[in-house]
Amino acid sequence: MSDDYRTEATLTGSEREQLEAFLHDNRQEVVGVLEGLTEEQARRRLVPSLTSPLSIVKHAVFVEKVWFHASLAGRTRAELGIPEAAEESWYLTPEDTVESVLAEYRRAWAEADEIAAAYSLDDLALHNRRGPLTLRWIYAHMIEELARHAGHGDILREQIFHGDNFGS
Repeated sequence: MSDDYRTEATLTGSEREQLEAFLHDNRQEVVGVLEGLTEEQARRRLVPSLTSPLSIVKHAVFVEKVWFHASLAGRTRAELGIPEAAEESWYLTPEDTVESVLAEYRRAWAEADEIAAAYSLDDLALHNRRGPLTLRWIYAHMIEELARHAGHGDILREQIFHGDNFGS
């Protein structure tokens, strides 16, 4: 995992610097969900839902595109190649690999940062079903969304690497 964590460097930064740092660090945590996993391990489902380490990162691509590319920049989900329903973003195709999904995630996040750079925290995202909401709200939501899913990934990794030793 990269040492490129930013929150410690923004203890006295501006509100935007701090929000961007927390978002960046949670993105790094999501990438870390796949660190050291084989393709089989990355696809392993250990819960009844579609959740697997690889599907967590694929879903993160979806949320980056929904909140920045669609809600903020006004692009359609069809144009972005993402499903209409969030539940569908967890489905893996045979073409999805650790490498391909990570590359797609890094692209989506880089484009999200480019899109957000043109807006102030108080600027409104007008292309969302909830109605107008601020870029500040999007940052806060993305931080909590990615932190939650990175935590899910941590638990799945623990099961993958130590599940056979549980209770012994």
